[in-house]
Amino acid sequence: MDNRNAIWRHVDRQAPRFVALSDRVWAVPEVCYTEVRSAAEHAAELRHQGFRLVENVAGIPTAMTGEAGQGGPVIAFLGEYDALPGLSQEAGIAAHREIEPGGHGHGCGHNLLGAAALLAATAVKDWLAETGTPGRVRYYGCPAEEGGAAKAFMVRAGAFADADAAISWHPNSFWEVAPPLALANTRADFVFTGRAAHAAAAPHLGRSALDAVELMNVGVNYMREHMPSEARVHYALLDAGGIAPNVVQAHARVRYSIRARDLPGMLALVERVKKIARGAALMTETEVEVRIVSAVSDLVGNAPLEAALHAVMDELGPPHFDDADRAFAREIQGTLSPENREAIYHSIGMRASDAPLADFLVPLDQKRNPAIGSTDIGDVSWVVPTVQAHAPTVAIGTPFHTWQVVAQGKSPAAHKAMIQVAKAMAATGAALVVDPALREAAKADLAARVGAGYVSPIPAEVGPPLTMSTS
Repeated sequence: MDNRNAIWRHVDRQAPRFVALSDRVWAVPEVCYTEVRSAAEHAAELRHQGFRLVENVAGIPTAMTGEAGQGGPVIAFLGEYDALPGLSQEAGIAAHREIEPGGHGHGCGHNLLGAAALLAATAVKDWLAETGTPGRVRYYGCPAEEGGAAKAFMVRAGAFADADAAISWHPNSFWEVAPPLALANTRADFVFTGRAAHAAAAPHLGRSALDAVELMNVGVNYMREHMPSEARVHYALLDAGGIAPNVVQAHARVRYSIRARDLPGMLALVERVKKIARGAALMTETEVEVRIVSAVSDLVGNAPLEAALHAVMDELGPPHFDDADRAFAREIQGTLSPENREAIYHSIGMRASDAPLADFLVPLDQKRNPAIGSTDIGDVSWVVPTVQAHAPTVAIGTPFHTWQVVAQGKSPAAHKAMIQVAKAMAATGAALVVDPALREAAKADLAARVGAGYVSPIPAEVGPPLTMSTS
């Protein structure tokens, strides 16, 4: 049963609404768990399209699902809409120019991500209704991917328990099936409490919490030589104890992000970091409290879904860019170093070219040198067969989490890429609805990979950190 052309017509018919949705979300950048306006935009579109809306999923005010169709399998489309702090930037210019000094910006393209995923879900919904095909499509509006692990909390709450497959995508430099690689990650705050004192008249009476933080950081830096090469540990000082150097700081807080290739390795590394923190507290005669903020699992691949998505992306081809698209992309590349372009080509194992925008599909079996981050889609992939696409929304070599991504977030090239990837996701979703053999192969592949199954990396007593961006 060939559904692709019908699906793609539905995407094209609905595309202008979702381009506008993406642009509206771009204009109201909101960070981790504060995505009130962005979530409201997605909820309004779900209502307009006739989805059955459920809000406050897993106790998260900005998380939602929207479902359409009856009977049959449940195909999930995962969307995001959170922004990043400190990346305010005007759109459409190749120069750093803030809209709001110190403000937020969509430096990872999640305005596009959520809109395209919802466009794909809507196209499948319309096709199900048009053809009378049994099946359900469910859009998951997922906040706080940038460090808040909302999907991990949603998985733990059972929000994906009846889904048969999950499909998503992410903005990128290339047109490809996303490599199924992500590091398990824990974010934890280490809160030190000491004793204040006059730093000149009575320093011997003080016990410095800031000294403890600094000693902890030194200890972790010495640990780097003795941890797996693919592991990553980084930190940010959230509370330095005050601005007066003549006061011994009685309180200080540092947030750590601790990553490793798999969940057991990450949990072991977390314990080592905790030991260093306790050692720093012992040396400074302070107290330390460890507060887990969030955690995500590594990503589980799915060969049948990756092959199915790749076949669709091959048939579709990459987005069709024009001379104006390429000219703006070259301007953006002019703000980057040559190493940026070389590094991104190195990540896919291909020789760098001068092309400003990707006009090719990366082979599924391409030998890569991937740069690996973390994502809460990892937890979804442990319980549901999951696949992701990449689409070229930015000039080749654009590093993410930068103002350059924000500047390209409303560009015609980005819009073309989000529409094209919506077509790829929607067609793959329709194939899953009508092909029970594909669904069963995907489930068998997942079962073979996860062994004993999923265990949430988040301690049972830890709830969604709804105030992590404001506290």
